[in-house]
Amino acid sequence: MRFLSTVLIDALLFMAISGFFPSSLYVSSVEIAVIAALVLGVLNWLVKPIIIILSLPINFLTLGVFGIVINGLMLELTSRIVGAGFQFSSFWTAMLIAILMSVVSVIIASYFDKS
Repeated sequence: MRFLSTVLIDALLFMAISGFFPSSLYVSSVEIAVIAALVLGVLNWLVKPIIIILSLPINFLTLGVFGIVINGLMLELTSRIVGAGFQFSSFWTAMLIAILMSVVSVIIASYFDKS
């Protein structure tokens, strides 16, 4: 159930961010947003732990800030897999959107944990 709620929240965030920042993130439809959220969930489940382990020394040296770069990489990889319907304007934009999505996801999760 947690995976499905995360996918739903990510899909809504993709649509909202593409609405607020249309020059930064292009999402062609709601279906593409859901597919991108599913792909991101699978990548975060399968690929991200391996990348975190491989980047442990640099993550340690940067006191965890390199995790933002990893999240940006996951979003860029999602963009490459999904295709032309889901695109970021640059890698830096993907990193900024990763930060924004992390903050909003924490806020939403803390809201639902209270009730």
